[in-house]
Amino acid sequence: MKRLSEFVKERRKAVNLTQEQFAERSGVALTVIRKIEQGKTNLNLETVNLVLSMFGHELAPVNIKELEE
Repeated sequence: MKRLSEFVKERRKAVNLTQEQFAERSGVALTVIRKIEQGKTNLNLETVNLVLSMFGHELAPVNIKELEE
């Protein structure tokens, strides 16, 4: 499974946007984009979903027991 940091960075580069441009278009602060791409773990789910929505994705909590079944 691809890490969130890798996914966002690869997709951002694929659409040829700088971190600054991407932050502006996704409606989040530049520091948020940098934290995501650096793999920081203390992120707000709502803010992460603003970024992921640019690619038609959403992050949601998953029950680990459901994954094991």
